[in-house]
Amino acid sequence: MQKRVLGKAAFVTAAFLTVSGGIGCGFVASVPWIRSASVNHVVNIGDSIFALSGKIQDYLHSYSGKTFRRYATSGAELKGGDLIAPSVVNQFAIARADNSNIKTVLMDGGGNDILLPVLTLFDWYNCKKDWWESSLSTSCKNLINDIYVDGVNHLNEMRARGVTKVLYLGYYYTKDSLISGNLSALRQAIDYGDGKFATACANSLLSCTFIDPRSSVKSADIIADGIHPATSGSLKIANLIWPHLQPRL
Repeated sequence: MQKRVLGKAAFVTAAFLTVSGGIGCGFVASVPWIRSASVNHVVNIGDSIFALSGKIQDYLHSYSGKTFRRYATSGAELKGGDLIAPSVVNQFAIARADNSNIKTVLMDGGGNDILLPVLTLFDWYNCKKDWWESSLSTSCKNLINDIYVDGVNHLNEMRARGVTKVLYLGYYYTKDSLISGNLSALRQAIDYGDGKFATACANSLLSCTFIDPRSSVKSADIIADGIHPATSGSLKIANLIWPHLQPRL
């Protein structure tokens, strides 16, 4: 298992996002947490895919006529990086401290663990595949393999804490952007990452459904930063989630 450099990434990212206004990873802008809801046993944790606009959850609330708790935070890594934002692991701990009766978790996680070194450490792990490279780099695969281990451990920890169902949202393809650069070069990293996140779901000890948005969310569904869902993207993601979430509300 290779040593990850996300502590350094966190420091550099804080400066980067302060200068850029937080557009790159959504550090500055997050919708408020929902710490008490009409359905408290359902909890959302994750990163800015959920937290930048909040529209995915807005759609799900409108479909159900109910609310559920939200702790997803822009800039969050799966584990660590708490200088930027509470990690996904720590978001779950905070949610339990508020109300430990958590049965269903809607989450994503791992995207910023890959993306932050790309944006702030000059692609430290070489997760962008350039035109002259035949395949994804070993260093990027090793990074994602480490994230996979963290993911399985977190899923199993949630089961030990009483969670019975996880809905794990994967990541769609990023696009090139004047703000964030040639993020289309992350396509193979996203494919490898989603494959690992799906495997983590399958190999965990609890019931976990992996929701894959890659075939649904297109470039037109992503805002100008090349990363986050536009309103149309949020709607598509909510529609992918809803059939799995509806029975849990």
